[in-house]
Amino acid sequence: MISYKEFSTELIERVKEIYAEEGWKSYLDNDRKLVRAFQNSLYILGAFEEENLIGFIRCVGDGEHIVIVQDLIVDRCYQKQGIGSMLFKMIWNKYKDVRMFQVVTDLADEVDNHFYQSFGMKPLVEGHMIAYFR
Repeated sequence: MISYKEFSTELIERVKEIYAEEGWKSYLDNDRKLVRAFQNSLYILGAFEEENLIGFIRCVGDGEHIVIVQDLIVDRCYQKQGIGSMLFKMIWNKYKDVRMFQVVTDLADEVDNHFYQSFGMKPLVEGHMIAYFR
């Protein structure tokens, strides 16, 4: 059974494994920066199978006027099971009264774009990136 709970830097090695498996290499260049990024995040929610981290969503911002979903990632073995959707819905609801709720993704990523559009988010395109706002 999948459970959801907050975590921080205590699972940074597992976080790095998930990033690496999904090809998110920009996070893997400097461990100290990654740890600081997690320490300075507004909120981090993990999806767990038993005690094993299998995905997470990480938010930055002030929690009142702006929240940016910085990362939403699920281990490849657990994708297409609604885990990413559940993580996003939980954050969506937690910050429902925030003035600006934002996420940025690659314009060419059809799956991500469809996902964020399904929440009724409004797009703003710049170059190869697209931001979605609520």
